[in-house]
Amino acid sequence: MRKSFGFLRIAKEINEKRAFLPDFFKKLEEFDIDIWLEFDYGFKIGFTEKDYYNANKNIKFASRKEVFSMDYVIVLRAPENDELKNLKRGAVLISMLHYITRERRNLLLKKFGIISFSMDTMLDDDNKRIVVNAYFTAFNGANSALNELEKKFKNKFIPRTVNVGIIGMGNVGLNVAKAFKELSNMRLKEFKEAYFGMRIIFLNRSITSNMELFENELKSLDIIVDASTRRDTSEFIINNEMIGILKKDAVILDITADPYDFEKYPPQVKAIEGIPTGTLDQYVFNENDKIYGEVEKLVCTDNRRTVVSCNAWPGVYPIPSMKRYGKQMLPILKVLINKGYKDLNIKSNIYYERALYRSSYEFYKKS
Repeated sequence: MRKSFGFLRIAKEINEKRAFLPDFFKKLEEFDIDIWLEFDYGFKIGFTEKDYYNANKNIKFASRKEVFSMDYVIVLRAPENDELKNLKRGAVLISMLHYITRERRNLLLKKFGIISFSMDTMLDDDNKRIVVNAYFTAFNGANSALNELEKKFKNKFIPRTVNVGIIGMGNVGLNVAKAFKELSNMRLKEFKEAYFGMRIIFLNRSITSNMELFENELKSLDIIVDASTRRDTSEFIINNEMIGILKKDAVILDITADPYDFEKYPPQVKAIEGIPTGTLDQYVFNENDKIYGEVEKLVCTDNRRTVVSCNAWPGVYPIPSMKRYGKQMLPILKVLINKGYKDLNIKSNIYYERALYRSSYEFYKKS
């Protein structure tokens, strides 16, 4: 039977514009599948229905409800929880599902009988993500944080060495360090011998678990970055009292943007207590931002600093972001088209089949 693949628009913030590009669909034209795009797909980044029709003759446009009814439903950022019931039982959802921090969504997927594959857990044989925009995430966040720090000084020139501390030494943390290095080189080129440089350090567990060492490091920092991956999301790495140790003009960069979830038990909290979670519509928060009125209902917000946070950092520049995601997702989709999902095997000799299986909720529950 001919398979149907539905591609939803991302129904999130006004400034969320990302959609797979026509060139991505052109590379799927060789396959005997039906492709349904939600009306106005790609419109926010300048593409028309004609652009998609010209790329792939198998493309049709439909309402959001109709796209939800397809055999396979694909969208970069996950649908809202109350939309999951629109998927038919036995349908396949492919999205950034973040199993480890979205327990309520996991339970709903199971309840509605939906087969899921999470783009953020498509891993290679070395346990590294293969669908990821780590550098776009890192650079956009680092650039925004440094801009906010510079705004606090006359002419945006910081008259001292900038100290950056990064919690987390995974792929994102390493890319954040590279991004700050590039940004520092750009300042060096601009200010030359007048530039005071940048010091970038990683705050690993041997430091964060030693309160005296950790607090001494915090006192020196101009920018503190949360790029952590926590197994226990009920525990803070930096509690709100420790925020008070930071310099008054310090900036907190939240790269991970894990949300608070107090319906989960034990409750899920952010690594840094009391900071808000940003979106593409607002990713900079000063100490008096009205959003703290909501955050303080959940956790302590007594100590505050400028926070830069976004739950979709690559979306700041949508077209380069989607070019990369399209290139990464194409071989994954080819496996699904050719083989389906029922007989995927972690021991397959096909690299992308193994990666796809690792992204299944079934594999997540076993691991």
